[in-house]
Amino acid sequence: MKLCYLLFVAGFVPAVAHSKSSTCYGTTGQGSLKGAVELPKAGNNFVGYSTLARLAGRTYVHSEVYEIVTASYQALEKTHPDKVYKYAETGFAEGGRFRPHKTHRNGLSVDFMTPVIDEAGQSVHLPTHPFNKFGYLIEFDEHDQFDGLEIDYAAMAAHIVALHKQAKRRGHDLWRVIFDPKLQPNLFSTQYGEYLKTHIQFSKKPSWVRHDEHYHVDFDIPCEPMAETE
Repeated sequence: MKLCYLLFVAGFVPAVAHSKSSTCYGTTGQGSLKGAVELPKAGNNFVGYSTLARLAGRTYVHSEVYEIVTASYQALEKTHPDKVYKYAETGFAEGGRFRPHKTHRNGLSVDFMTPVIDEAGQSVHLPTHPFNKFGYLIEFDEHDQFDGLEIDYAAMAAHIVALHKQAKRRGHDLWRVIFDPKLQPNLFSTQYGEYLKTHIQFSKKPSWVRHDEHYHVDFDIPCEPMAETE
């Protein structure tokens, strides 16, 4: 059974620039963060999964992750103007333990809700509300469908490619992408398949939760070692 949380976004605000420079410490599984930046509530082609999540401080990231994520959405707005995206859990402003996740502790981890299309073939947001653990409780069936929605592998693949390209532009990389290994062949069968196989390290073993309704991305950005007292 899936765990995780927090709510549905209300309204749009434009992405804004920031002047902070973050410092991450340790690892995604044992770390902290200084100078964090909060992801925008929404943009032209993306939304956050929850207004309450923002109020609870659950949407902070490293400043470089902020730049990569927002730039990738801007790139997709030009290359895939018919697609919409939704991000989910990221981490606290100071990092540290982030229940119920095992990682998300130093600003370099971001969950993205799986892109879907409706019965008319239109790109829509996966629903995130209290009754489905804010999206994390969703389970797609053997036909990649849930409540009339179908996984949009092409949109997801395009997003991962955009994240990688924007990371490389800033001198960074993606460390790994966690997504249900049984569903990964569907990503590789898209037009981006060869790029993904060449440049992206995907999880090979099933995680403690399935990761079909979201994909977890860890960014490869240099961090300082944890202090001994931490």
